[in-house]
Amino acid sequence: MKNNLIRLCFLLLNLPLLAQTPPVELSWWNPAEHPEPVIEGQAWPKERKLPYDRLPGRAEGKVRDVVWRLSRQGAGLMIRFRATTDQVVVEYGTTGNHAMPHMPATGVSGVDLYALNADGDWRWCAGKYSFGDTVRYRFPDLEANDRYHQKGREYRLYLPLYNGVKWLRIGVPKGVAFSPLPVRMDKPVVIYGTSIAQGACASRPGMAWTAILGRKLDRPVINLGFSGNGRMEPEMVGFLPEIDAKVFVIDCLPNLISTVNIPAEEIRKRYVEAVRLLRQKRPATPILLVEHAGYTEGGISPVRKKYYTEANELLRQTFAQLKAEGIDRLYLLPFSEIALDQDAMVDGTHPSDLGMQQYADAYERSLRTILNEPTGPYDTMKPCIQYRDANIYDWDARHQSILAQIKAKPPRAVFLGNSITHFWGREPKSAITTGSDSWEAVMAPQGVMNLGYGWDRVENVLWRVYHDELDGYKAARVLIMIGTNNIGLNSDAEIVAGLKLLVLAVKARQPGAGVVLIGLLPRRKEETRVAGLNESIARACGELDVTYANPGTVFLNAEGRIDESLFSDGLHPNAAGYRKLAEKLSPYLK
Repeated sequence: MKNNLIRLCFLLLNLPLLAQTPPVELSWWNPAEHPEPVIEGQAWPKERKLPYDRLPGRAEGKVRDVVWRLSRQGAGLMIRFRATTDQVVVEYGTTGNHAMPHMPATGVSGVDLYALNADGDWRWCAGKYSFGDTVRYRFPDLEANDRYHQKGREYRLYLPLYNGVKWLRIGVPKGVAFSPLPVRMDKPVVIYGTSIAQGACASRPGMAWTAILGRKLDRPVINLGFSGNGRMEPEMVGFLPEIDAKVFVIDCLPNLISTVNIPAEEIRKRYVEAVRLLRQKRPATPILLVEHAGYTEGGISPVRKKYYTEANELLRQTFAQLKAEGIDRLYLLPFSEIALDQDAMVDGTHPSDLGMQQYADAYERSLRTILNEPTGPYDTMKPCIQYRDANIYDWDARHQSILAQIKAKPPRAVFLGNSITHFWGREPKSAITTGSDSWEAVMAPQGVMNLGYGWDRVENVLWRVYHDELDGYKAARVLIMIGTNNIGLNSDAEIVAGLKLLVLAVKARQPGAGVVLIGLLPRRKEETRVAGLNESIARACGELDVTYANPGTVFLNAEGRIDESLFSDGLHPNAAGYRKLAEKLSPYLK
């Protein structure tokens, strides 16, 4: 009896082990072997000596040896892919030690995985990891798909901050859809700095302030942070203007305090020459100089406080000198605006995760002002991407295609909108087209480019405007018809507030264009609300000094309801409806 009880207890204790399912067979993908660039954060992807280098091969022997060695660490590198999977496995080898005394292995040598849902919201993925000759991360229990479609979701994998990657592969269960995503064409934020920019002492790669900033702005980031060696040396600075950047950020002062024995005049000279070079080679690109953020014991240590206050005063004087020379689009982020609190650092010098967040917040405030990308309190005023209509088209691919098309053939006029515009006609072609005859007859002769995206809301169009779809050319007309997909999610006041911000963003990028804000088309069972909303949009047009058009009245019958004969589904016009829409819009194109 006693023996039977022992055997029963043994079986019960080990039941979870006995019931374990066999390991899932994985399909593996190696980013370094992909035929097109997929490792984001590399400014010279075709000049790499090794797959995960941050500087081009010709930098070896030109920059100091320590800078070259640090450039082989993976800070800022990121890989994007899309998958319909409930788990992701990452395996890789590293070149150095896994941890440091003041920074954990997960930050020094770990990877970090983030996902995006179909509405553009971030989701962090918890990893189960082991460190050894091969580092292994497993991200289990993932929701494979969003409610809108069965095409999976986008993932972004951040690589180690303070270790080099020898090799890396990404695995998903066999049979699931997996698509590598190419490096984005959007101009990057280029950051040249110190260990703080490289990522010390974030607990994991996604918590480096550069990574946080990249998510906040949703823009590629080139991380040229070199621990202890961001010293504004001409050999390194000379590489910066080779990058077609959205903005250059120079945050080197923590490596240029008096203890490094570089004379103050030499530091001033390096800053002056660097800014002059950038302005000569990149005359229109903003440059942000950043003061020393200080040390958390500065409030009690006069010696430590003296180091950063002296450095900041020198930078202020240098900034004033450069502005007096007439250098424009040059900005300063001061110590007071970074405003780290006393709990924001690990060792008095390097930020903790809290400090990294405070750094990123300060940078976001500054860069949104510089780049004219403000946000507001409502969802309609917070730019974001989406992936809701993936069964019909790829949102990201359409954006990249439009950027390429704009560069190849700048349009005379553009029409920003949702599926009502997207599926009307013309390039870039859609899988669904209704009413292309009226587009070809009315819109095409006026040189209108179709910038409609199915399922877009106000905030998605705002993202696209902030991400270069109106940059680099001069349009005669910009037509905007957006907001119907916000009905049911946002109040009228929120929709109008988003439209106002959107119009201001358009006017800032196309100051010579005639802007036409079009009232929403009536839709089944929402006719009364749409009519009231359009009255508010009309008033907003008066405040903004832009043209208001209300072609939707042609879709209503005598009772004020939609004429069903002009719609395919109560929302999208059919061919006859599009002909009426084209006729009403024609006067605004001339």
